Amino acid sequence: MSLADDLRSALREARSPWADAPIEPLPDSGLAHAHLRLAGTGVLARVPKQSQMDLPAQANLDYQAACFTRAAAGGHAPRLHGVLPPSATLPRGALLVEEIIGRPARLPQDLPAIVDALAAMHSLPLPEIAQRAPLLDPIDPLALLRGEIEAQAGFLDAAALDHSVRRAIDDRRAMLAALCARAPRPPKRLIAFDAHPGNFIVRAEGTAVLVDLEKARYSLPPLDLAHATLYTSTTWDIASAAALSHGEVAAAQQRWLTQCAGGDAWSGWLAPLRSAMWLWSVSWCAKWRVLSASAARAGGDGEDWSGEHSEARLVEHVRDRVDHYLSVQGVQRVLDELAALAGAA
Repeated sequence: MSLADDLRSALREARSPWADAPIEPLPDSGLAHAHLRLAGTGVLARVPKQSQMDLPAQANLDYQAACFTRAAAGGHAPRLHGVLPPSATLPRGALLVEEIIGRPARLPQDLPAIVDALAAMHSLPLPEIAQRAPLLDPIDPLALLRGEIEAQAGFLDAAALDHSVRRAIDDRRAMLAALCARAPRPPKRLIAFDAHPGNFIVRAEGTAVLVDLEKARYSLPPLDLAHATLYTSTTWDIASAAALSHGEVAAAQQRWLTQCAGGDAWSGWLAPLRSAMWLWSVSWCAKWRVLSASAARAGGDGEDWSGEHSEARLVEHVRDRVDHYLSVQGVQRVLDELAALAGAA
C-alpha cells in the first residue's frame, strides 16, 4: 500500500473527523517527514520518517506535539489539531497540523518577517520548570550544545575531509570549549533549533510562519537567529536559497535585538553562538555523509538518516549541499563571514 493508503487506515482507526477527506501527498522536501494534505480541511498530516532526536515513536510524537503547541503561542507556528498514534500501518504515527497557506520564504526580502517570527517566539515567557517537559531544558544549554557537536564530530574522520577543513572545524571546537569554561550564561527561552529559511512559509499579508517544529527546546535564542542567517542555512533549501551579505545579516541581528523582549541580554553572544551553530551544522553534515549510505532501519523508533527514506532527487540535493558545506570553499566562505561579523560587533 502507499503512504496515503496507510494514512487513510490510521485516520479511520482513530475515528478521525477527516478520515474520508481526499489525501494529496506533497513533494518530498525533508529528511525527517513526509507531508500529506487532507484536502478541503485545512489540515496536513506530518508523518515521521525518523526521529532526529533519536526518540521512540510515541515519545517522538509527544515531543513534536509539545513543540507545536508551545510555539503556536507566539503567533508564528501552525496549530496542532491531533496526533495519530503508532500503529501497524503507521509505525511512527503522525501529527495533524494546521496547513499554512502561503509561499516559500524569499531572501533577502523576507528576512525581516523571519526575524520578527523568531523574536515573537523568543519573547514568550519562560514556563515554570515543572511545565517545560518533555522539551529539552538543560541547566547549561551551551554545554548540551557542545555535547551534541562533539557527538557529531565523531563522524569527522570517516567523512574524509580536506586537512584545512578539519583544522578549521577543530579550531572552532576549541573556541567553543573555551567559551563553555566561561560564566555566566545568558537567559533561556523557547527556541526552534531548526530555523533555517526553508522551514518558513510566508502568508499573503507578509507574516512568516515556522512550519517545522521537531527540535524545539529551552535554550539560547541567538542560535535560532544564527540558523536563520548562516550561509549553510540560507543556501540549503532550493526555494529560498540566497547568500546574504554581511550587511544584511547585521541588519537582521539588529532587528532581532530590537524586536525581542529582553534582547540586550544576548547582544554579546551573537558572534560566539553563531560560530557554535555553524559547528553544529557542519558536524551534522559529516554525520549525514557517513550515515546516509546505510540501509534503512526496521521498526518505528529512533534516528535513521538512511537515504532510502527519501526520493533520489531529494537525497542528491542534500548530498550536493553537504559536499559544498564540507568543501574548502564552503568552509572558508563561512569563516570569512564569522570574522567580518565578529569584527563589526
